Amino acid sequence: MLELMKAGGWLMWPILACSVVAMAIVLERLWSLRRRRVMPAGLMAQVWQWQRDQALTPERIQALAQSSPLGRLLSAGLINRQHSREVMKEALNDVGRQVVADLERNLNTLGTIAAVSPLLGLLGTVFGMIDIFTVIIDAGVGNPGVLAGGISEALITTAAGLTVAIPSLMFHRYFNGLVSRYALAMEEEALNLVEVIKGEREALPEGLA
Repeated sequence: MLELMKAGGWLMWPILACSVVAMAIVLERLWSLRRRRVMPAGLMAQVWQWQRDQALTPERIQALAQSSPLGRLLSAGLINRQHSREVMKEALNDVGRQVVADLERNLNTLGTIAAVSPLLGLLGTVFGMIDIFTVIIDAGVGNPGVLAGGISEALITTAAGLTVAIPSLMFHRYFNGLVSRYALAMEEEALNLVEVIKGEREALPEGLA
């Protein structure tokens, strides 16, 4: 590994830094975007129960807001349940944007790494090829082995950049799709909450909430 780093030149170090940052983001997002953490099972059923029992105390709403992203969204609607439908929806929209932004945290950085890593690798290869042509000018082409070795070293940075970029791009697309699905599901739950609170729809059965 150390030999490859030396052979690839100084641009291997920013590529290595990109790989470390990308790995940290992927692990953190895998942990943070688990469904049971974002949308815990049974949370809606609990809210329906509190609503039926008229047990929506400020303490319970605050605990709900701190429990999960879905709980934070639902608590925004519950806090404004005494206001009109429009006010409730506006509050849900405002908090919903903040919740989605939190779910997307660090994904822009991961996407940037996916885009920049192969460019760093290509830049390293270009620098390596420049060095090779400099050797050719000075010593000629009488030793094919030296030229082949120089070309292989120049290509190391491209291979390293692609090795970082490909999984980074895959995880970036995966996390973006996951966040989009969570956003749609939470929006549906929030609209159900508005309609139930305003008395235009019966609460869902517990097994479906």
